[in-house]
Amino acid sequence: MNFSEYTVVDVANVTKIDPEVPPNRACLFTCGVSAGVGAAWKTANVEPGSTIVIFGLGSIGLAVAEGARLCGATRIIGEVMGSSRGDRLLQKCRFGVTEFVNSKSCGDKPVSQVIIEMTNGGADYCFECVGLGTLVQEAFACCRKGWGKTVVLGADKPEAQLNLNSLEVLQSRKTLTGALFGGLKPKSDVPILVKRYLDKELQLDKFVTHELSFEDINKAFDLLIQGKSLRCVIWMDK
Repeated sequence: MNFSEYTVVDVANVTKIDPEVPPNRACLFTCGVSAGVGAAWKTANVEPGSTIVIFGLGSIGLAVAEGARLCGATRIIGEVMGSSRGDRLLQKCRFGVTEFVNSKSCGDKPVSQVIIEMTNGGADYCFECVGLGTLVQEAFACCRKGWGKTVVLGADKPEAQLNLNSLEVLQSRKTLTGALFGGLKPKSDVPILVKRYLDKELQLDKFVTHELSFEDINKAFDLLIQGKSLRCVIWMDK
């Protein structure tokens, strides 16, 4: 996490955007929203009418849901980890999520099996947005054989390992891939997202649940820990 006032970056990562976008919305294109929307749009290339499953419905997972909605996905299933924290916020900010699965309410079945039964064979696309190797395995397991694609956005511990059956990987013909910044090219793709926001297609405003001054930054962390905030914009000059 970086609170520097000035940052040196490569010119390839600097993007000129439409001045009509206010700064408290433009800042959302720098990482989280772009990473999630891009993962559905560019990395997975979600097709209209498809079924997707998102493991982890924080701000990244909800951005994936928004991207899938924009791509025309029909069923967007969100897997939650069983905590009631932030449930009301989640229900308010669904971003196109059509169904929820609580991993703590699956009984003796793994959540992947429950999803396979829900989707009659598995989802077309699965996204792991938490950063747990075990969830990557669950996501891959409930991806549809033949063409399913699993995209990893969450970062686990450096020493974390995946345990996948080699023969299953071969025979299932499923794809497992990672996504950084949603696979977007900043100079060409971010302006497209900006335009979709200005055209009122991309629901960017719903991500911002709070706006605080820099003096109240600790309150912003409290809101995040309590599950009461998606994106909290910090104003440096207020």
